[in-house]
Amino acid sequence: MHLSEKNKKVLEQALESLKNRNYFSPFPENPKAYGEDADGLAKNWISQIMNNNYVALDGITASTPYIGEEVSPFLQVGIGVRYPVFSTNELIERGNAAQQTWSKVAIETRVELLMNSLDRISNRFFDIAYATMHTTGQSYMMSFQASGPHANDRALEAIAMGYQELTRYNTSVNWVKPMGKFDLTIEKNFNAIPLGLSLVIGCSTFPVWNTLPGLFASLVTGNAVIVKPHAKAVLPIAIVISELQTILKENNFDANTVQMAVDSIAVLITKELAEHTAIKQIDYTGNSAFGNYIESLNKVCFTEKAGVNSIILDSVKDLKAVAGNIAFSASLYSGQMCTAPQNIFIPATGITTPEGTVSYEQVVSAIKDAFNGLVQHPKAGPGTIGAIQADTTYKRVQEFAAQFPQALVASQHITNEEFKDARIASPLVVELTADNLAFNEECFGPIVFIIQTQNTAASLQLAYNLAKEKGALTCGAYTTDAQTMSQITEQMNSIFIPVSFNFNGAGFINSHAAFSDFHLTGGNKAGNASFTNAEFVNKRYVWVGNRYMN
Repeated sequence: MHLSEKNKKVLEQALESLKNRNYFSPFPENPKAYGEDADGLAKNWISQIMNNNYVALDGITASTPYIGEEVSPFLQVGIGVRYPVFSTNELIERGNAAQQTWSKVAIETRVELLMNSLDRISNRFFDIAYATMHTTGQSYMMSFQASGPHANDRALEAIAMGYQELTRYNTSVNWVKPMGKFDLTIEKNFNAIPLGLSLVIGCSTFPVWNTLPGLFASLVTGNAVIVKPHAKAVLPIAIVISELQTILKENNFDANTVQMAVDSIAVLITKELAEHTAIKQIDYTGNSAFGNYIESLNKVCFTEKAGVNSIILDSVKDLKAVAGNIAFSASLYSGQMCTAPQNIFIPATGITTPEGTVSYEQVVSAIKDAFNGLVQHPKAGPGTIGAIQADTTYKRVQEFAAQFPQALVASQHITNEEFKDARIASPLVVELTADNLAFNEECFGPIVFIIQTQNTAASLQLAYNLAKEKGALTCGAYTTDAQTMSQITEQMNSIFIPVSFNFNGAGFINSHAAFSDFHLTGGNKAGNASFTNAEFVNKRYVWVGNRYMN
């Protein structure tokens, strides 16, 4: 199978973007680009799938049991979708069989099929958006963009990187070495042998965006995949898997090249799968404790774990704009993003602006006003904050609120007019001194600490020490001084932490763009992988050379 002209053109653009790191996306993030009736059809679909069995997956028989325990954070009721349950042995047996054929498929064929699947998935963006909303609590727009075009972008990035690396070398050569009176001639061929059956472990907050990079990186490199979604966030990725299986079947390939393994919170099968000898590689997104366990298995693994993200304030051009940007970044999806800032370090002596020095108290007041202005905005507030995915996250906010009754900004239950019963907690903003170690751990969810420090150097040292010990995915910094910017860059980069300087307006440190930004560096305790550098695909196969002499 050759690449179609359409896919060839997109792949060429993707490969060029991998190199030049410029903006590229073939999937518009504006819902209006997908047709006027798409949203209405998706609303009808989600209402029909609720309280029904999900039968769009391969391998279902009359005796297949079903299970489902997802709860909508917006409706606060179970969505009632039940998924086919396959035993670990069934999944492994089918996966091994599919591996035997998929591993031998030419790279051009794999790329063509996978790129076609992304087109099929794009036709389901609205279905996926509503499924994401009612499993994760993301707002409608975030659900559409993150689980739709942005996730597809990351998948395409993995496909392109896989194609680039797998076509980097000649796969056959007539090797000739002059030996004086004769030439030594050896025929050589080089084969990229896929590592084997892959397990992708999904998370509850970003079940598509965090799953697709590993899923498509394994598939493009010739590995069959078992996706084990979080028991509370299955439906969004189930749609993706069903579309992949349909593409495979339509082209006479084994649908079990991609499978879904569903379990319940009470009876988890993740460890059983991860420890199985047939599983050769694992992608994982989630908490650090389980991520450390995955890394301890001594298998090839790609982890995204927890970290503590900081913002360093030194000097700004526009304090109001900066405060608004920080408030939005920390409030977006109620701080349930791995890239959300948690700690804001501010010198006791204040910060510099074009108008002169602004006191610490004035800076804190500006940030407080920005949080309150966003949260209390009847339209922007609910749309930005979304809902809390897990009850444990909601309880954590209540526990911290009790621990800090004099919080700078109290967490509030604001009303979402469309979903009156939504589980919502606006950000709790707590002001601390540097000797209070409450900020020294990841507090997942809408919890923000403002920490008073002696000066910018002390802020940087605190952020550095914390990131070195706990890991971080992002670091934000605001300074108009070139030397300070250089110091922050050098110190944070030395422990493999990327820094975003002076973000305001539509630029938020939460967002990492496919083909341009590396999501994670893989160099600190927040995770050992990076979306998407060459290592993210190269570790999924092994080059093996054969030599022939006549």
